[in-house]
Amino acid sequence: GALIFAFLGARAVSVLPIEVIRPFVLIMLIAVAIYTFKRKGLGAIHVPRLKGAAEMRLGLATGAVLGFYDGFFGPGTGTFLIFIFVRLFGYDFLNASASAKIVNTTTNLAALLYFVPTGNVLWSVAAIMAVSNVAGSVTGSHMAIRRGATFVRQLFLAVLTVIIFKFGYDTLKLLVR
Repeated sequence: GALIFAFLGARAVSVLPIEVIRPFVLIMLIAVAIYTFKRKGLGAIHVPRLKGAAEMRLGLATGAVLGFYDGFFGPGTGTFLIFIFVRLFGYDFLNASASAKIVNTTTNLAALLYFVPTGNVLWSVAAIMAVSNVAGSVTGSHMAIRRGATFVRQLFLAVLTVIIFKFGYDTLKLLVR
């Protein structure tokens, strides 16, 4: 679901104005932060809630929605994925983060499948970002595995707070101009 809808989202971004979705995303990020800060035990233990067909249906639905969002817009996708895996699927933050990386890689691949043939990739920037992303991912994975779900939760909340401030600042600049 994420792969197909990320491709469709990438295609839609060339048609629809991004400014329309920014305030909604900011509100969603703030809601995720408030919810996660209030629920101290959220994501502390790994107790998957669904199995079989129910898990598949929810996975396809959330993959489709977040895949489209990532292909169309992108910022905060990893955060939303981690939150969905924790809240809806019952994962702890460590397993949610690992699962989110797989889905996010898939959605990024789908967006590339659309943007590369249309010539909308800045290769010099993309190459540097790809190398940095891999290096950060390897380092972060080792830290997460060593320190566990509590550490990933703390890091999730810290990064989420920074994203909210940055996203809020950028959205305000867009609305004021």
